[in-house]
Amino acid sequence: MARVLITGSSRRLGLMVGELLVQQGHRVVLHARDARRAVDTRAALPAVDDVLVGDLASIDAMRSVAEQANATGRFGAVIHNAGVGYRERYLVTADGLSHVFAINVLAPYLLTALIMPPNRLVHLSSGMHQGGSAGLGDPQWERRRRQAAQAYSDSKLFDVLLAFGVARHRPDVRSNALEPGWVPTRMGGPGAPDDISQAHVTQAWLAASDDPAADVTGQYFYHRRPRQPLPVAYDVAAREALSDYCAGLAGVPLPPSD
Repeated sequence: MARVLITGSSRRLGLMVGELLVQQGHRVVLHARDARRAVDTRAALPAVDDVLVGDLASIDAMRSVAEQANATGRFGAVIHNAGVGYRERYLVTADGLSHVFAINVLAPYLLTALIMPPNRLVHLSSGMHQGGSAGLGDPQWERRRRQAAQAYSDSKLFDVLLAFGVARHRPDVRSNALEPGWVPTRMGGPGAPDDISQAHVTQAWLAASDDPAADVTGQYFYHRRPRQPLPVAYDVAAREALSDYCAGLAGVPLPPSD
């Protein structure tokens, strides 16, 4: 039995992963953006151990969620599911960051840095990462003409870089990334063609399965099968540059491996 934290799990894919893990006999802690959503989340899945609360658009809230997580004890796995898509208008957070970057990139970085290291980390990416850029010249879109789809694609590529960077930085942690497919969620839209019944399975498998194929690190998956990410994901310099950039924003470096 594993103990698993899932961020961004008050609805759809995150909640589906939680339901599946509970059905498999695992202990699950979910996360909601605010107290109202937390109440609804508990009602939707009463068997969960706890629901953490915090809007991951805020660095202070990221820290709070990490503190709440650590107060409950060490996790066997953390699934970085929280994310926003390319359909929203451009927003700037209270910390002066792009809303998409803050939630999709800085939040998983800072939570990884602050939460007691689990055995496994699972990062939710997207097939759209293939169109992303790993450049850090203007990651907050302050000087460029804003393009929502490109900003999202960049953020999902950054998620792969984060996953692979942790895999190298912390060999004691199994850190992988995946794409769930283009599925009909609020983010994907009603016309998305992929199978929603398969979109959450790989997350649960990577987080808690005894399957030897899931006991790997630094890999990218689609429906439990390895898939090649954009080649820059293997660029150590690009991964370190992103980690250093996030450390500068958050004021917290990734802790050294034990």
